[in-house]
This record gives sequence, C-alpha cells and structure tokens, in this order.
Amino acid sequence: MLNLVIRDLARGTGPGDIVGAFINEAKIESSQIGKIDFQDNIALVEINDSVAEKVAKMMDNNKIAGKEVRVEIDNDFKERLKYIDDYVNNYRYLVQLERKEEMRIQELEIKNLTGKQRENKGRAILHLRGRDQGQGFAGKSLVKFIRQRRGEVLPDTQIGVGDLVMISKANPLAKDNPTGTVVEMTNYSITVVFDKRPPKFIYSKGLRLDLYVNDITFQRMLEALGRLKSAQGRLAELRDKILGLKDIEFGEDISINLKNKLLNSSQQEAVKAALAAKDLFLVHGPPGTGKTVTAIEILEQSIEQDKSILGTADSNTAVDNLVERLVKRGRKVLRIGHPARVTPLLREHTLDYLINEHPKYQQAKQIREEAYQLLEDQKKYTHPSGRWRRGMSNSQIKSLAEDGRGSRGIPAKRVKEMGEWLKLQDKIDSLFTRVDSLEEEAVKELIDDAEVVCTTNSTAGSEVLAAETFDLLLVDEATQATEPSTLIPLVKVDKAILVGDHKQLPPTILNQKAESSGLARSLFERLLDVHGSEIKSMLNTQYRMNEQIMNFASQKFYNGNLLVASEVKDISLKDLNINSFAGNSPAEQAFNRQEGIIFFDTQGMEAPERSKQDSKSIYNRIEAELSVEIIKHGISAGLNSNQIALISPYKAQVALIKRLLKGEEIEINTVDGFQGREKEVIILSLVRSNRQGNIGFLKDLRRLNVSITRAKRRLIVIGDAATIANNSTYSNLIEYVKFNGYYYKL
Repeated sequence: MLNLVIRDLARGTGPGDIVGAFINEAKIESSQIGKIDFQDNIALVEINDSVAEKVAKMMDNNKIAGKEVRVEIDNDFKERLKYIDDYVNNYRYLVQLERKEEMRIQELEIKNLTGKQRENKGRAILHLRGRDQGQGFAGKSLVKFIRQRRGEVLPDTQIGVGDLVMISKANPLAKDNPTGTVVEMTNYSITVVFDKRPPKFIYSKGLRLDLYVNDITFQRMLEALGRLKSAQGRLAELRDKILGLKDIEFGEDISINLKNKLLNSSQQEAVKAALAAKDLFLVHGPPGTGKTVTAIEILEQSIEQDKSILGTADSNTAVDNLVERLVKRGRKVLRIGHPARVTPLLREHTLDYLINEHPKYQQAKQIREEAYQLLEDQKKYTHPSGRWRRGMSNSQIKSLAEDGRGSRGIPAKRVKEMGEWLKLQDKIDSLFTRVDSLEEEAVKELIDDAEVVCTTNSTAGSEVLAAETFDLLLVDEATQATEPSTLIPLVKVDKAILVGDHKQLPPTILNQKAESSGLARSLFERLLDVHGSEIKSMLNTQYRMNEQIMNFASQKFYNGNLLVASEVKDISLKDLNINSFAGNSPAEQAFNRQEGIIFFDTQGMEAPERSKQDSKSIYNRIEAELSVEIIKHGISAGLNSNQIALISPYKAQVALIKRLLKGEEIEINTVDGFQGREKEVIILSLVRSNRQGNIGFLKDLRRLNVSITRAKRRLIVIGDAATIANNSTYSNLIEYVKFNGYYYKL
C-alpha cells in the first residue's frame, strides 16, 4: 500500500466522504482503500499500489465533500508529520516551563514579602490613589497614580516607563487585578495606560502598584507554534526547511548598486548572498564587524525591489537601533509598539504618533466622543436588566415602548425608558463599529505606506499586525532571541534573514530545565546546525578594537578569521591625549603602559569571593576597590566619564562598585547587560577567587567573548589566575596577555 496525502479538506469531512469520492470519481473498489487518518484539514489514506497514481491524478484539484482538494503520493508524510508534531510539542512544553517559572518568581515574591519589603526592593509602590486622565490611542484608558498624601514624593523604584504593572487594592494576587503599561513617570506620579477599561476601584485610595510579568509574549509564542504546525502553502515550505525536511534554495546572484558605498568586501558578499537566498539566510556578524550596517543595506536593496518588509529584534533597544539607522538613511519607517518603550527621539515614527495626524483617525476620534456622549445620555433611562426585563426580548421592549404599553407588571413609563435606552444602544454600537473600521483603515494605510515596518518579535504577533503578511523578514540580534520568539514574526513572511552572532551570549532563560532542554538555542543556531555554512555569510573585518585586543577573540572564537580595519589597527590611549603618570601602582600602570590589554592577577593577595546570605550572586571586595581606584585614576588622567566603563559577570559586584563610586557618572553593568556596547576603556572584574577553582557561569565562554570585545583602546582585566586558569580558555587568555600584553601579579 502507498500513502496518499489529501490537503485542504473541508471541516467535518469524514472517511465516508473520501471513500465515496474515490469510488465515484476515480472508479476504484472500496477494497483498494486502506486506513484513513486525519490531522486538521489533512488526511493520510492508504491505497493499493496499482491504483495510487491513477487516484492521485484524478483527485488532485477535484472536490471532496464539496471542497476542492490537493492530492499527492507521499510515503514519507507520516514520519514528517510526527517530526513536526514532536518539534511543536517540545517547544510548547519548554515555553510553558519558562512562563510558569517567570510567574512563579514574581508571585512567590509578592506572596512572601510584605508590600513594604517589595517597595523597598523597588518592585512595588504603596498608598496610591488613581485619577482618570482620559483616553489615548484607540480609546485606551489613562490613569495617573499619586500618593494619598498630597505632594508626597514617590519612593525610589525599579519600575520605569514601558514596564507592565499590576494594580490591586486588597489582594495583590487576585486573578482579576488589572494590568497596564507605564507611559509616564515623575517624582510625584506614575501614569499607566490600560488596554481595557479598568474597574472602578482603580480611581479610589489605598492602591498598590506592582511590577508584573508580561504573559502576552508567551501566548504569542504558543500561537506561532500552532500556526507552524498547521501551516500550508509558503509557510509549510519554510517550516520544512527550518526543520531540515527540505533543502534551502538560492537564486542567481544579482548585480546591485550599493546604497552604502563604504561597505567592505565581506559585507557586500553577505548582502548579495542574502538577496539571492529564496528562503532563509544567516548573516554572522562578530563584534565590531558592522552587522547592523549590513542589515540596513539588505533592507534598502529590498526596498528597491519593492518588497514589503518587516524588521524585528527581540529587544526594544535593538529595534530602535534599526529604526534610527533607517531614518538617517532617509527611509520611511513605521515603528509599531508602545511609545513608552520607544526612544523619545524616534517617537514621531511610531504608529501611535503618526495615527493622531491621520484624517480617518481624527474622524474616528470625533465619532467616539459622540458615542461617549450617548453613553452618558443612556444613564437617564432604565437599563433593561433582569429586574425590569422579566424575560422580554429587545424587540418586544421596543415594540411595547412604541405602543406606549406596559407588560408583565412593568409600568408603561419604565418600558418606554428601556426602549429609549435600547435605541441609544443601537446608535452607540453603530458608532463604535464605525470607529473600529476607521481606525483599522488608518492603521492599514500607514502600514502600506511604510517602506519598512519595525517592531519587536513579540509585537509582530499583536492585533495591529494580525492580518498583515510580508515578503521579507529581517531579524537583528537574532541570536539573542529564543526560537519560539523568532517564530512570532516568521509565520507572517515568505523569506527570512537572521543577523547575529551565536558566539556571543544567548537569550536569558530562567527555568533551568527549559534552558538545558534547548530553549536557550536560537533559530539562528538551529539553521546553522541543520544546513551548515551554505546558509551563512560571515563578516570578517572589525572596526572596534585595536589588533592586540582583537586577536585573542579571533583565535578562540572565530577560527582566526577576523581581520582588523586599518583605521583601528593601532589605536591606543595616546590618541586621546590623556595625562601620563610615571608611578608603578596598578591604577597608574593601567594607563601609562603601551599595551592594549592588561591583566592584574590577584592570586598573591587575600582577595576571596563572597556572597550574601540572601543572594546567589558573588562579589569580590578587593577587585571592586582596585576597579574603583583605576576608574578614578583614569578620570583624573583626563578620560571623559563616557569613555570608560566597568563590567562584571556578577550583579553583586556591579552593585558593590556602584556603591563605592556613588556620585560618579561612570557606566557600571553586568557583562550580559553590556552586550552590543563599546567604550574606549573597559575594566573587567572576573570576581571568582576560591581554592576549588570553581568559576561558575564564567564557564560559558560566550560570556568571555562578550567581555573581552567591548574595549576599543584598552582592556583591563582583574582576576585570580589561580582560580580561573583551571579552565583552559582562561588559561590561554592569561598566556596570551603574558606574551602580547602586560601581565602584573599583585
């Protein structure tokens, strides 16, 4: 028996419909038909070898149960279907694990800590009252929250513009507490926008506001996985190529007229290869190689080909970077996403900003005001609730009202009022329908008018873009996004180009089981594993670091393939004209040496790592104090505060150094938080110092790669060589510094 696959079946089609169609149309016997299995609108039919080809030919584009179907012989279909099911079910499971973990962490803290403790941690604000601030785009409610005592300043908080927050009165864990997005903050108030009209208690006193988890992204991931599973047409082809069930395809190389004439040869090759790819393509951009510049050229070339384009990234910062560069190139960009999460300078390119000027939106605004006035007028009349309705339908109430009659013990006057209420409701419904229609038309026109639509991966799955499809998707910083996150925009497109660097840090996953089971692996990495180097083009010339800083990363992470641009090959601190001191202290040597990379080894000192009882993070006070000394010396030597930064793998170390440097405007961040950034001088505090040689999550060498590729002119590493050299790569780093930089044993 062979397998026939029948696609596009009508809902409710059963085995009898298929058997009947085969007998009547293909003129075969029922005994020649075997088992029939269904999967959504697809059927797998076993059929006798001798008639399989005949049936496929007769039934393809014929009708079964009144609907035209596609039929083909496919003996591998069952195995492919199982592979797709396993893929989707596995990621659904991992997404749910991560979702539950994120909620568990938040809810556990809300449950175990008092409101005051949460407020002290900066994750809640107590004793608030709400004030109605009218409406924003699409009639969303704005509420300003201030302290109950007039003129009282809000406490220090982690909560910021763009965060999702939850409002409660008595029970912060109640399931029906409303959530909204922070759109404005002052010393005295915090303004929140709600997608749905919030409950009345929100305008009272005694309110609590908590930083909360955004569940919508997880729901959009699950929805994208569902669409992938049941995909047909072009999306089914892309899915099969993502999973390695089909090979990727390339078209002929095309000659292009570069928009940016400064692109180097590897960037030009990447652009050409990306444009020639028919399905999927990867642009691999190591640190400083200009991957976003290359991405912009790909987008501009695609605009010239009249493609509809969606540009995304996992973070708002990365999306804004794309938007900013496109705007500078004079391109018409539409940034979709909450304006509160968009860089202020780019807000004039957001949908919420542009739609306010659109004539159809202005018309919708006037009609909405008219509808709200009618809602106020309705309050004068009796609402036809259960008490007064007494089983009567709307049409019965209207008929009685017109005749001036009462019914079922309800006075005629009351019936007339209910009739007036219903008349107004009909008008209100009609007006709001018109409002929705005008707003949808305005949004559609703005999207169609844009050369590139930019948004986060998550927002690509929003209602605003629900009906939209695109010729091309470009995902920037694609290696920082989970595979399900990237699928959210991918299910809307015909072709996808992913730009990133899988040798740098992966997405952050909270649930350890989800992380170890593959959720931290990006789609970029999957495609590279499945299709090999054919699908990738690597940018090989970097414009950030001097050669001495670059070489170790090139050798260890990029097979020695990185080249240094001539303009940065020999850059050093001398170019900044800072003062030189002849002293021998570590702080003085950090700046008076000529070498580009320096390692201060603390193994000869008493510099043990420590951790607080209530924290898993680690700090090292000796390293922190030395870091502060070096920073202060650098500033006194003439460095600007924006030219130097300190990074460390550990949050506790970052917090300690911030306390020690209070008052100084120096950027101090975790390695993870500094990815994608650069400074003239970087101080890296590795923290780990113990007799066991335990280096913890420093073992993830992608974190080391990020750490040592942020500095342009001077990289200063502080660490205990006896501890970190237990790892061969860190040992190699120390040896590299000894031979090529400056190694100093404290």
